[in-house]
Amino acid sequence: MGQGGVPRRPQPRDGELGAAVARAQDGDETAFAVAYRIVHPGLLGYLRGLVGEEAEDVASEAWLEIARDLGRFRGDGAGFRGWTATIARHRALDHLRRQRSRPRPAPLEQDALDLPGRHSTHDQALEALSTARALELVRALPRDQAEAVLLRVVVGLDGPAAARVLGKRPGAVRTAAYRGLRRLARGLATDGPRDTGRGYGPEDGDGHG
Repeated sequence: MGQGGVPRRPQPRDGELGAAVARAQDGDETAFAVAYRIVHPGLLGYLRGLVGEEAEDVASEAWLEIARDLGRFRGDGAGFRGWTATIARHRALDHLRRQRSRPRPAPLEQDALDLPGRHSTHDQALEALSTARALELVRALPRDQAEAVLLRVVVGLDGPAAARVLGKRPGAVRTAAYRGLRRLARGLATDGPRDTGRGYGPEDGDGHG
């Protein structure tokens, strides 16, 4: 378990990823393909939580930028995950601004925050995050919570790396992820009415958890 009760997802392929990125920076196209295969599933899941059905298009834009700027990257495999997530986030926010389709989510009910934080409930939420239903519920969260959950669980970043992507303090990101997972677990347990029209309001990313 990570700090603040948020489960941390190990990334056993970060060593392989770092080596592939280093070779790709030397011009090895096969190595770039390896890095893409390792990173893309998590990155696409993150983008689906941000922009929904437009995720593939936004991911394509992000990977074009990643390929273009690869020579500027400095770091290991874990650092590469964070760097690509930052680029993907910028492209997603640009997309949302272009589309002007960022309605507010429903306010977070206080009783959701008061639920017991059982580890088994968190595990249930984490196991289901790859499903369309779970991503739908994530998109209904306040934006700070949604992004924290996606970066920590789907992309696989640790707290400090997720905080750098979001430009926030690690403690604020841990709190947002913890609250988001509690809300998500509650939604998965009750499987309430779907709310497919939800997105993010322009001010929703300003909270500190």
